[in-house]
Amino acid sequence: QVQLVESGGGLVQAGGSLRLSCAASGRTFSIYAMGWFRQAPGKEREFVAAINWSGGRLDYGDYVKGRFSISRDNAKNTVYLQMNSLKPEDTAVYYCARVGGYYVYTVDIDRYADWGQGTQVTVSS
Repeated sequence: QVQLVESGGGLVQAGGSLRLSCAASGRTFSIYAMGWFRQAPGKEREFVAAINWSGGRLDYGDYVKGRFSISRDNAKNTVYLQMNSLKPEDTAVYYCARVGGYYVYTVDIDRYADWGQGTQVTVSS
């Protein structure tokens, strides 16, 4: 299966920005939709953002819409999550994931088959 490795997390003050990266090892990266999810302690994992194979279709969770931006560089097998205007409630482990079928686009967490180990994002007040 594909290997997904997130990076870019860290500690940032409220109002600041971070850019997360997700590097994929698979050579078929470009035909899969990708997503970002996050999970805070005591909460369910929630949808953050998704991008289809070409980058032409994007979706965002309600809590991050207007602040976060997902993008991909298929030549680099990398997906990004630009996070702006960060809030303390954005604190969570952020996970990169790949949809379980090529060219399939969905925001349904249950249809994401491959997951990275996550990167911690902590936003201080």
